Amino acid sequence: SYCRHACNACEGACPFGVPIADVLRTRMYATDYGDVAFARREYAALAHGVLPAAPFRVEAPIGRDPVSRVRMAVVGSGKAAQTDVTRVAANAKFSAVLCRLHSGRTHQIRVHLASRGHPLLADALYGGAPALGLTRQALHAARLGFLHPATGRALMFEAALPADLQAAWQQVAGTSALPLQ
Repeated sequence: SYCRHACNACEGACPFGVPIADVLRTRMYATDYGDVAFARREYAALAHGVLPAAPFRVEAPIGRDPVSRVRMAVVGSGKAAQTDVTRVAANAKFSAVLCRLHSGRTHQIRVHLASRGHPLLADALYGGAPALGLTRQALHAARLGFLHPATGRALMFEAALPADLQAAWQQVAGTSALPLQ
């Protein structure tokens, strides 16, 4: 069987198809040794507004929103969180971005981009309106890399954009291909 939440971003089946036994061992390894076990976590996202052309890092602590317990927020008492953001393309209303996580906080990308005034498309919880035909949040786990818990070998998994997100991405970026590095 396969894990539903191997990358903490899956909604339904794991796009990476990681066997549950490997996921459990990897989670155990990550718990024992911290996030150092995860080499790369890269996400594709579509955000409202035009983000800066130059890559930037959001370093802001994340914790429970003091007003709504279902939301997370940038709060001084939160846990440290870092997200690298690279704008791939933009039009007058939206930006296609790649985000690389250096920490793994709940809703990290959603919170960090919304805190900068750029919520994800169709992410009602953080202020994003439906657009470009999307009715679900415009966030996709594009690449996951980690060290195999038994062999220590670096493993890298990539998942193509689902059809709805691919169509929206193409409207902003002019291509459906993700420029993963």
